[in-house]
Amino acid sequence: MRNKIFSILYLVFAILFLVYLCFPGPLFPTALWDFKVSTQPADQESLLRRGYYTNLTREQLMSHYAGEFEWGIRLNYPPEEAKTLIRDQTKSSFLEEIVHPMRESLFINGYKPSAYEEVLVVDGVRYESKVIVKYVNSNIFLRLSVGLGILGVLWILVREWRKAINSLKWISR
Repeated sequence: MRNKIFSILYLVFAILFLVYLCFPGPLFPTALWDFKVSTQPADQESLLRRGYYTNLTREQLMSHYAGEFEWGIRLNYPPEEAKTLIRDQTKSSFLEEIVHPMRESLFINGYKPSAYEEVLVVDGVRYESKVIVKYVNSNIFLRLSVGLGILGVLWILVREWRKAINSLKWISR
């Protein structure tokens, strides 16, 4: 009876897990009303990375992107990681990631010049900061193959764990 209950629970978990992996990711987030699109060549290299000038605060930016990305786990990185995760030669004051585990990520890099650095002026308008948004999507076939591998290993591990528990019970009698 226990084996049937375990098998049914595992099957329900596996189906929900695979359905989660199959969900399509959100589209690239929309720009806010305050954003001025950057025309620098580095910000237009990729369709999945965009640069904006803005006067919004970090909290306003992150709440906007968290809402656009619907849900996710927020991770905070040191600004030095921007050169690796966003693009080399990227200036950064903060770097955060909103991630859907095992699916897609949205990196938000903000740069606010200090009082001693250059001022961000575009078309005669002064901006407080520059934001670079990078969307990292994954291939659905790769997600499913990794998910199936995880489910297979999980099945084997739980089966062996149950065997070990049962043998310990038999030895302790």
